[in-house]
Amino acid sequence: MERTSLDLWVGAFVVAGVLALTFLAFKVGNMSTYNASESYSLKASFNNIGGLKTTASVRSAGVLIGRVTEIRLNPERYEAEVTLSVDKRYQFPKDTAISILTSGLLGEQYIGLKPGADDEMLKNGDSIKQSRSALVLEDLIGQVVASKAEKAK
Repeated sequence: MERTSLDLWVGAFVVAGVLALTFLAFKVGNMSTYNASESYSLKASFNNIGGLKTTASVRSAGVLIGRVTEIRLNPERYEAEVTLSVDKRYQFPKDTAISILTSGLLGEQYIGLKPGADDEMLKNGDSIKQSRSALVLEDLIGQVVASKAEKAK
């Protein structure tokens, strides 16, 4: 009887460990706090998206309001077109600005929305016109090196 009790406790411990790892995976993957069923779609174009990936978070004032659902290259303008899914609870004016930001110095990239002052709101399928591309660390380093080389001449 003691062996069965011990096996039961070991099994419960293993199940609790698996549940804890699953919970941790969702937290680390940043997938736990957004419901895509009640959302609307927005689009934006960027010259450079850096390391932005699908499922990246969309935030406004630091609050998670959506996810990146698609990234594709426009073959006519050679720009990256990003499609976002934004929670319907959050409505933004037509003159909202969008930018690609980085959490921390070398952290993950995400989309940031900065609301404008227009009275008319963005609707499902609308495009955000004011966009700011990602800052690429290699480009910044290249500019610093080039300016130092120019000063040395």
